[in-house]
Amino acid sequence: MGVRRRSRVLAFQALYAWDVGAASKTDLLDFDWYEPPEGETEQDNRSVISFAQLLVAGTLEQLETVDAEIKAHLSRWGFDRIGKTDLAILRISAYSLLYSKDIPASVTIDEAVELARQFAGNDSFRFVNGVLDGISRNRQESTGT
Repeated sequence: MGVRRRSRVLAFQALYAWDVGAASKTDLLDFDWYEPPEGETEQDNRSVISFAQLLVAGTLEQLETVDAEIKAHLSRWGFDRIGKTDLAILRISAYSLLYSKDIPASVTIDEAVELARQFAGNDSFRFVNGVLDGISRNRQESTGT
């Protein structure tokens, strides 16, 4: 698993823990609970944590905007009905779509779908894909890219 993928998994886990009240923002951003896989270099470890910190801090700083974008792209589904796992995946991914212009939307959506397949319910990946695709299309229309 690549550095960015591990970072996204960590960011997802941190946001999930924050959302269920199991950890403070400070504890999350320290990532003291992260145990790198055996054989990971110190450089890779720093890169994993650094990107995960960026995703978590950015998502929490822009949470109101991120949640508004998610809400705007829900079809026949209330925001309060989104499972905590799906919500954590949607939040980090929506943040990336909105603020990480150097990461192609297709990469962000593919990574979110893989997270949903790995950690969420059976059909969550379809739900996640649909919401993020809507956000991506909206971003493209508003920026003309």
